[in-house]
Amino acid sequence: MKITSILFVCMANYCRSPTAEGVFRARAHAAGLADRLQIDSAGTHNYRIGCEPDPRSAACAAKRGYDLSGLRARQVVASDFAEFDHIYAMDNENLSALTRACPPEHRHKLGLFMQYARHADSDIVPDPYQGEDDGFDLVLGYIEDASDGLIEHLRRHG
Repeated sequence: MKITSILFVCMANYCRSPTAEGVFRARAHAAGLADRLQIDSAGTHNYRIGCEPDPRSAACAAKRGYDLSGLRARQVVASDFAEFDHIYAMDNENLSALTRACPPEHRHKLGLFMQYARHADSDIVPDPYQGEDDGFDLVLGYIEDASDGLIEHLRRHG
């Protein structure tokens, strides 16, 4: 069975991308796809390497049944571009950073995670870090929406 590898990326791997990793992992498990997927997250910057996700992200996720406690921030490394089949940025700034760092032969793997959203009216997952707690709830809703769309896409296209 072919394993599809997916990397979620934000700036510091502290709020959005670990939330995407945790939510997508749970949704994939519920959909019976977990054994076909390798799921990870990373940041384009090295601000918080080794740190647990933002406590506000973890608390918001826990309220909806997602456990982010085992995740630790890491930075994207050169080998990620070859290793992963799909690399999804949370916003255009991080997509640009990935594009600059990515060898040309792997750029087809890059995209915005929100391209899979079916209900949200945003192209990006906004960074909630500087805002109020309700921003984390909004981000979680966007990530759930895009996760469900990506799962549907994987079911249809492998």
